[in-house]
Amino acid sequence: MRIKVLVFSFRLLLVALAFLAPAITFAAEPVGGQTFTNPIVSRGADPWVIRWNSTYYFCQSEPYHPSSVWVNAAVKLENIGRDSWKCVWRSTPGTPYSKEVWAPELHFIRGKWYIYAAADNGDNSNHRMYVLEGTSTDPTQPFILKGKIAAPGDRWAIDGTVLEMSDGKLYFIWSGWEGAENVAQELYIAPMSNPWTIDGPRVCISKPEHVWERHGLPINEGPEVLWNGNRLFVVYSASGMWTDDYCLGELAWNGGDVLDPKSWVKNPEPVFSSSSTVFGPGHCSFVTSPDGKEGWIVYHAHVHRGSGAARDVRIQPFIWNADGSPNFGTPVSAGVPLARPSGEE
Repeated sequence: MRIKVLVFSFRLLLVALAFLAPAITFAAEPVGGQTFTNPIVSRGADPWVIRWNSTYYFCQSEPYHPSSVWVNAAVKLENIGRDSWKCVWRSTPGTPYSKEVWAPELHFIRGKWYIYAAADNGDNSNHRMYVLEGTSTDPTQPFILKGKIAAPGDRWAIDGTVLEMSDGKLYFIWSGWEGAENVAQELYIAPMSNPWTIDGPRVCISKPEHVWERHGLPINEGPEVLWNGNRLFVVYSASGMWTDDYCLGELAWNGGDVLDPKSWVKNPEPVFSSSSTVFGPGHCSFVTSPDGKEGWIVYHAHVHRGSGAARDVRIQPFIWNADGSPNFGTPVSAGVPLARPSGEE
């Protein structure tokens, strides 16, 4: 369990040191030919990428002082770190959401763009989820603050994402604390009446129960929705992000009510974890290749063994197992040539 303020202060110190490190940059090296190499962004974390109208959009918070949200557009997935970033929202000093803007996600829901991001006033215990609403059909244009999104009880919350079912119903999934103090981070789900409102109680669907979910601290965070036809999975990050044991876990939906914890089956083993050359892979998002034939995972990993909060962004293709579940394989080492996504011009 977290040693409350002292332990989390250490985590924030690691983050600060990483962001103050020299040679921090959004941009990846120019790539050419039929292959590319990881990392595609030399410094970055919690990467969210979405493909819309033949363009990949990469959304993340400002790396030096996380108080703003930026969006980058690229035709080629491996170029999402190239330097054409646009600041789409900047927090207001002195507000409850003025600092520590973490893990923003860009979603196109019911004809409008929304960004979901965690923020606080400089005190981590005040972290909550907030919704930004787009002012244009172009997600690189400004967003405005729609408001806080919280379940009844208004507990600590980060890493929120949206699940849209085939019937159009929306659900919010995030990482939170059970009570007012930080004992463990768990995954919660709640119904939404619209893209900015939770209209029912939260339900816990995952606790950090296995050893591989408890390195550093007992943590389940960064939940991400992954569909394969009518198969639904929630892929999440486990353990402390500053440890080399940070990894991805998986919940599989068995077809029942998504608000019923019994409708989710946890894989007892991590589905993506450190190799002999790649350490702490986690906090991912998923996109397809331009022709829709390949699935790609976008994730961050440690810059090197023991680098703590210093992370970079990487991509690689994945396949599907015979039972319909995702198979992410092993993280590919930095510098190893990978074929470009299928269907690129």
